[in-house]
Amino acid sequence: LSRFKVIDLTRVRAGPTCVRQLADWGADCIKVENPEDDGFAGDRHGSDFQNLHRNKRSIAIDLKKPEGVAVLKALVKDVDVLVENYRPDVKFRLGIDYESLKAVNKRLVYASISGFGQDGPYRNRPGFDPIAQGMGGLMAITGEPGRGPMRAGIAVADLCAGIFAAQGIFIALLEREESGEGQWVQSSLLTAMIAMLDFQGSRWTMSHEVPGQEGNNHPTN
Repeated sequence: LSRFKVIDLTRVRAGPTCVRQLADWGADCIKVENPEDDGFAGDRHGSDFQNLHRNKRSIAIDLKKPEGVAVLKALVKDVDVLVENYRPDVKFRLGIDYESLKAVNKRLVYASISGFGQDGPYRNRPGFDPIAQGMGGLMAITGEPGRGPMRAGIAVADLCAGIFAAQGIFIALLEREESGEGQWVQSSLLTAMIAMLDFQGSRWTMSHEVPGQEGNNHPTN
């Protein structure tokens, strides 16, 4: 992916996981950081930060200021991909939503990762991994029978939302070879978690079977 340039506006875990997929395969990834510590970045020399942001370059831009947005738009003119995981309302307030940046670069593949999607009643709620695990149904089938819902030992909703977004970016870049234009790729923690239910999900939607907690038994029995 060395021929592709990526702007990383993400923080916490799902978004950085998405961009890490691109960075690990050689894309030129520029992480945009807040000049002030907003509490989301963590210790930049710590294992978590270094793991999430390996193989990326960095620049500090204050996107709350018009001159910061102008710097970002200047960068966007020459990039292939931008990834963000703000709450959906934030990017419109800042003027860095897909349509605004498409006007600067029609070939831009713009990826958004959120807790609950870009529309619907929960669109502006912040999303966190344990909440998505619970609402998506994973907690109901994890753990031993009778012990109550249990979260998985990894941030599986964050990780899967990021990986699905990266997959969408790859597909959009392939499609751009035909159309010459980018598009808006979307992923969310909740939809990723529902997708990961896989056969348990289809057992409910097709057979109306309610899957239970299996413990260490194989879930297909």
